[in-house]
Amino acid sequence: MRLAFGLAALFVVLVGGARAQSVDADVTGLQHDWEVIRFQTPAAQRARRFEALAERAHQLSGAHPERADALLWEGIIVDAWAGERGRFIGLGLARQARTLYETVLQHDAASVGATAYACLGTLYARVPGWPLGFGDRAKAEAMLQKALALDPAGLDTNLRYGEFLLDAGRAREALSYLERALQAPLWPGHHVADTGWRAQARSLIERARLAS
Repeated sequence: MRLAFGLAALFVVLVGGARAQSVDADVTGLQHDWEVIRFQTPAAQRARRFEALAERAHQLSGAHPERADALLWEGIIVDAWAGERGRFIGLGLARQARTLYETVLQHDAASVGATAYACLGTLYARVPGWPLGFGDRAKAEAMLQKALALDPAGLDTNLRYGEFLLDAGRAREALSYLERALQAPLWPGHHVADTGWRAQARSLIERARLAS
């Protein structure tokens, strides 16, 4: 009897582990496809491809609501799709992305909070303000600073805050964060995105030096 119970428990563990690995692979696939669209796809094709990828991400997060990383990547992809649609046409999608980020932070801020706060801060900075949208630069800065507190050496967190400061006319402050972004560790397995972000950081550094 004990042997049978032990084998049944082992089976549950093995099946659970296999399912977790499958979801991990699906999330990694979303990340990979996002970076290819974001950094290697012609602008005219990006909105359509992000739309299709957002549907895939929604199916994954719906099937695995316990996975904060799947929900986060749905938010990132919807956010990217909104950006391709434009400041005004993409407002509905931007609101959807905001809700997804906020849900992630309520669900599991410990594991993915830095990325969620960074993305949410950038979203608040990008969209129009009242009465058309929910844009708010004070909220944007607060979110970006929370992201940095959680991941002070991150490429994404420093790049986003540096860009925010530069757009706000605070070029000297921006420089230190943008230079720190270039010193960040590589993102293993995501060469396309890592290369793209670093190229963006270098471009912003040139702008900041000219402005300061």
